[in-house]
Amino acid sequence: MKIWAKEWKNNQMLRDITIEDCSDETRTHKVFNALEQVCYEFDLPKPLWLDSTVRDFRKHARCRFYQDSFVEEIPFQYLELQVIEED
Repeated sequence: MKIWAKEWKNNQMLRDITIEDCSDETRTHKVFNALEQVCYEFDLPKPLWLDSTVRDFRKHARCRFYQDSFVEEIPFQYLELQVIEED
C-alpha cells in the first residue's frame, strides 16, 4: 500500500511525502502507521479521526485533517492523506 500525504495552505502544497507499507498488517493498521510516520517526518501532533474524516476515507480513500482534528495549532490549512496504491 502506498499513501501520499500533503500539507496544504492557500491552495498550495507546502510539502508532501509518500509512505509505502508492504507488511501483512490490515488496511486500517497500514493507514494508522502511515499517518504516524507522516506526523513524525513533518514534526506534527497526531490528528484525531473525526467521524467525517473516517467517512471520507472509507468512501474516497482520501481524507483531510483540518485544524479541528488537531489539539495544537497547525501552520497550514489541512493535511491530506490519499491511498495511491493498494496491495
